[in-house]
Amino acid sequence: MQVLLDEIMHSSQLVMDAEASSFLLYSEEDGRLHFHVVQGEAENIIKEYTVEIGSGIAGWVAQHKKPLIVNDCYSDPRFNPFYDKLSNFRTKSMICVPLVRRDTLLGVLSVINKKNGEIFLDADLHILETLAGQCAVAIENARLLDAKIKNESIKKELETAREIQQNLLPHHLPEFDDLDISATVIPAMEVGGDYYSVNRLPGNKTLFFIADVSGKGIPASLIVSTLDAALHTFLKLENGSLDPVKLTKVLNRVLMDIITGEKFATAWLGILDHSTKILTSINMGHNPPMIFKKGDPDPVHLRTGGMFLGIMDIEYVSESVRLERDDLLLFYSDGVTEAANPSFMLYGEENLIRFINGSRGNASKTIVEELVKDIRTFTAGARQSDDIALGVVKILK
Repeated sequence: MQVLLDEIMHSSQLVMDAEASSFLLYSEEDGRLHFHVVQGEAENIIKEYTVEIGSGIAGWVAQHKKPLIVNDCYSDPRFNPFYDKLSNFRTKSMICVPLVRRDTLLGVLSVINKKNGEIFLDADLHILETLAGQCAVAIENARLLDAKIKNESIKKELETAREIQQNLLPHHLPEFDDLDISATVIPAMEVGGDYYSVNRLPGNKTLFFIADVSGKGIPASLIVSTLDAALHTFLKLENGSLDPVKLTKVLNRVLMDIITGEKFATAWLGILDHSTKILTSINMGHNPPMIFKKGDPDPVHLRTGGMFLGIMDIEYVSESVRLERDDLLLFYSDGVTEAANPSFMLYGEENLIRFINGSRGNASKTIVEELVKDIRTFTAGARQSDDIALGVVKILK
């Protein structure tokens, strides 16, 4: 863009046989005109200043989107001599034309002081208007190209971020002779705020963890990365018996230190003792995981714990439940139950319970895959509005 605007200024000055030229680029961000100055020229001092729409001759032209010839600038009440004083230049006469494309203001082009003391004529105005029209097309095309390059760069960065976030999730879940486990995360965007982890612990125990950061996209994914780092750092430091309440308090304080605004995270963790099949559970404001007991269509909900993470320092409490052979544990994020169809009806907990009761005889991997398909069938092509995370643990013995 710099080179293009340099060429516009040089060409207009040459074609119009003028002593100088100026170009002000309109910014939609602040609604003002910004000086473009050819690199290396003395007038660079004015590039720090901006012009308000309606102020000065260029501001008047921008406001009315009409060209203007002024052959005695200092006698025109619209002329602002401030920039002459700043650049030590005397503006005598000028032609000022707007650059407009599809009724959108792009900038204002001016040529200043006809050489040999001559005045600017209507014929000069027509020539500059023609040049300005061509320049407007060139500027629009350059902006579109810049936007395309920027979008492609962002897309590539998001793809990299997605790969990094996918690497935070377990590539392979631990294998157990007494458990059948499967889990998945399906982000609504390139990156998201849902996360899960399954970790072997000393003493023949396993940690199950799921979290859902409020919102989607990059901000949520950054908090997910922090949660993952804090979780695994704590697990490495705690080589012996792991205290789930202590872990929860640590995660809460970590997020309190980094989260700003209205961000927070819901989470649930469960620690299963394989020898006793006792599951210790702490719910941090998350969708209550469900335990489906053999022969009972109504699941047990794991609600005990405390409020979500990152808001305030509170005391969390745990609950314990004994699991038995053929029990099924389901943990999930609200992207499952809040998946909406084109009529804005939600998949809901009732459909989720119905599905699990009808498919719990299958392997966990099949249950997860078929549940995702059932959600897709229900939403009937509607855009996924939230990240989806879910995990199934079946007790084999």
